[in-house]
Amino acid sequence: MTASQPAVFRLDCKAQSYDWGKIGSSSKVAKFASSSPSFTIDDSRPYAELWMGTHPSGPSSVYQSDKTLESVLKANPKLSSPYFAERYQGRLPFLFKVLSINKALSIQAHPDKHLAQKLFKERPDIYKDDNHKPEMAIALTEFEALCGFRPLPEISTALDQWPEFRSLVGDKEATDFQDAVVRSQSIDGIRGVKEGRQALKILYTTVMTAEPSKVKFELDRLVARLGATGSEYPLHSIEELLLRTHAQFPGDVGLFSMFFLNYVVLKPGQAIFLAANEPHAYLSGDCVECMAESDNVIRAGLTPKFKDVEVLTQMLTYQSKSSTDQLLSGVLCTPTGHSLMYDPPIEEFSVILTTLDHPKEKERLRGAEGPSIVIVTKGKGVIRSEKHTESDSDVVEEIVETGNVFFVGANTPFSIEALSEEGVTIYTAFSVKPDKKDHFHH
Repeated sequence: MTASQPAVFRLDCKAQSYDWGKIGSSSKVAKFASSSPSFTIDDSRPYAELWMGTHPSGPSSVYQSDKTLESVLKANPKLSSPYFAERYQGRLPFLFKVLSINKALSIQAHPDKHLAQKLFKERPDIYKDDNHKPEMAIALTEFEALCGFRPLPEISTALDQWPEFRSLVGDKEATDFQDAVVRSQSIDGIRGVKEGRQALKILYTTVMTAEPSKVKFELDRLVARLGATGSEYPLHSIEELLLRTHAQFPGDVGLFSMFFLNYVVLKPGQAIFLAANEPHAYLSGDCVECMAESDNVIRAGLTPKFKDVEVLTQMLTYQSKSSTDQLLSGVLCTPTGHSLMYDPPIEEFSVILTTLDHPKEKERLRGAEGPSIVIVTKGKGVIRSEKHTESDSDVVEEIVETGNVFFVGANTPFSIEALSEEGVTIYTAFSVKPDKKDHFHH
């Protein structure tokens, strides 16, 4: 590593403007991005995503320079570690993001590696890379999402509760599904599970491929019926959610996914992990998100973009579980109790949330074997790197505040100390070699 390139350095990161983002300074993405002098908030624009990493669609660069992070990592392989430098050629294994969501994102799933390679080969105009995209979201504010299929009995009950849903699939098909659910639950082991999944696949495919005019007719009927009662539905009730999302995407078949998918409302610090081939949609709020470095999305509803319903309905695993089973808990990972690690069952990344509530409080993170990215989401503090060996570059000490993003090189321990009354909060995304997953546990 050249002496000119410290192991910890600040980044400028790209804010992406998509129509579902929060507008102007109400967006955390815009607020965080504006900590760089080169970024000015336009109060009429939606700011949806802040991208932190090396993905070519929104690459990060060294703070106030034209050097990309990727070029620095290529020139200094030690920053990534020999394993990651060789494996990823100057790219990061993960893409770290902040999302600010004002209106629902599409009903979607991400392909596994095999499907991603196939789609990229066949449709490179739509599927932009050949990587899979497992992802994890950690709520920064109250955060609403649909994720994974609900338990089969709940979907069966919805067919009785919502006449428009039953009418769309047809009475015979609805009864066939309900009978199959009862049967599948009386059969032990894998056969019962398979029968349930097959029944769910048939029902979901029937809905998602229904004639658009029929979908619109049933949704109009549903919305008229809900509106006719004249009652105000409580926030987070399925009725309120249907009406709110219908106002954003009138007549969209994706609305019927609400009868199939778990609806979760995360509090700050709660997380969900979404494996490949699992359906989901983010609905509102702000989150920190980490994923394998890919931008592959297969959409089927709640979007004006290209929908690939056939691929989506074929690729899903159709496993169903309760909403609480979709949550991923953080585990304390330092002796001080200031840091929680969210460690999904994949090799590309884990994320640590460090919360210091009072000035002068301090936390030390021992540095991952691979590359890390740190974002400050609240407060003000000071970040200090440590030397791991005598040959390491000089110690870095920098004042940091909300929105600042830093790269931390492999095997570089660092500490964060709170300076402001409100303390300081940071999220650290990092990679370790697959055989070192327990690296951070004491």
